[in-house]
Amino acid sequence: MRIIIAGAGEVGTHLAKLLSREDIDVSLLDERAERLGDLSNNYDMLTKVGSPTSIHDLKDMAVKDADLFIAVTPQEAENMTACLIAKKLGAKKALARIDNYEYLLPENKRFFEDMGLNHLIYPEFLAAEEIVESLKTNWMRYHLTLGNGALELCVVKIREGASVIGKSFDSGIYNHGRFRIVAIKRDNETIIPRGTDVVMLGDILYVVCTNENMEFLRETMGKPHRDIKNIIFFGGSRIAQKTVQNLPSDLNIKIIEIDHERCVSLSEKLSNALIINADGSDMDVLKEEGIQDTDAFVAVTENSEANIFACLAAKRFGVRKTIAEIENIDYISMAEGLDIGLALNKKTITASYIYQMLLNASVVDVHNLTSADAQIVELNALEHSRITRLKIKDVGLPRDTNIGAIVRAGEGILVNGDTQVIPGDRVIVFCKSHVIRYLDKFFKE
Repeated sequence: MRIIIAGAGEVGTHLAKLLSREDIDVSLLDERAERLGDLSNNYDMLTKVGSPTSIHDLKDMAVKDADLFIAVTPQEAENMTACLIAKKLGAKKALARIDNYEYLLPENKRFFEDMGLNHLIYPEFLAAEEIVESLKTNWMRYHLTLGNGALELCVVKIREGASVIGKSFDSGIYNHGRFRIVAIKRDNETIIPRGTDVVMLGDILYVVCTNENMEFLRETMGKPHRDIKNIIFFGGSRIAQKTVQNLPSDLNIKIIEIDHERCVSLSEKLSNALIINADGSDMDVLKEEGIQDTDAFVAVTENSEANIFACLAAKRFGVRKTIAEIENIDYISMAEGLDIGLALNKKTITASYIYQMLLNASVVDVHNLTSADAQIVELNALEHSRITRLKIKDVGLPRDTNIGAIVRAGEGILVNGDTQVIPGDRVIVFCKSHVIRYLDKFFKE
């Protein structure tokens, strides 16, 4: 497969690095040489200085032989123009990063396909979806529905009071069959647990369970139940707007935005939020707007540092649920070390979403976990596929892989080493990022 990526910003570079690990011919194009740096020396990719909208430069990169052309520069118009040119020059498929949600509406899909744009991706909308999922519960750091609603992924930070602290996986304490811990994030390391591994204070656990067992999980983790009713957004960005539009109407939502014109625009678009024209980094403003009575604080300005420090301030005021959008990928680990809550990066979310499109047809869905070097992958077990021939413990899965559950006839079922996957099962796999493509041989016919 041959892929050309136009735009060596964080989205394009992160995606190119992901693809360079695979058996894929990757080329990265950007107008600024300093953005490309020495990527071609450190990764298995070709880099070129040139314009994404230059016919000469695209021909020079042999775009006619590209299976997929991806335009992810910061400029929507440039991305769409580059994709149209690439398709005309012979690229089989084209994907453009956009900033206009209207383009994603179902009634407009055929319009853009007829133009030659096979896929459109809106990073802010993807980030908003992640925030909405995280806000569904207060006692978890993050929550995700899997298998068409049959299973739940719960991400929980272990604090004092959790009965699992100090308990190893071979102790028998986890043999109740009501939830399954598929991974542990400890400091900067993602651990796929084995028998001798032990849950420690401060760990972030990734747990799969059915909906009816979520209350048991909460009690086991020593988490009090609190509903989220009052939410403050710091910054009226596109992420904030899309998040608010997708939240239930019975919530009390405030958006604190320093730019007056943006406040006017937000007040016209969002009927379910109170817009405050003020500086959300000002402690007096936060106190005046009732930060001490807030259930969740979401910092989504364009300034990563401001978002991190605002979440730290919210924690000092007693806010239990804090979420920060962090533009600089290098800041994510640091932010998590400061215990700010959920750290999101729309660029890694976008890159992983695009990466998902390139996987084998047996892959139903891929969920990127920003805070861990890992993915949740949902795959279909096909007739005669290797995964159905032996028990899970004997099938020989890669080391950095853990099957958490299966969905069989619409029912979520937690698994163990003796479970036998059968054709038609939807298999929920937790794996580190570098393993994901190796799963193909276990699921293909």
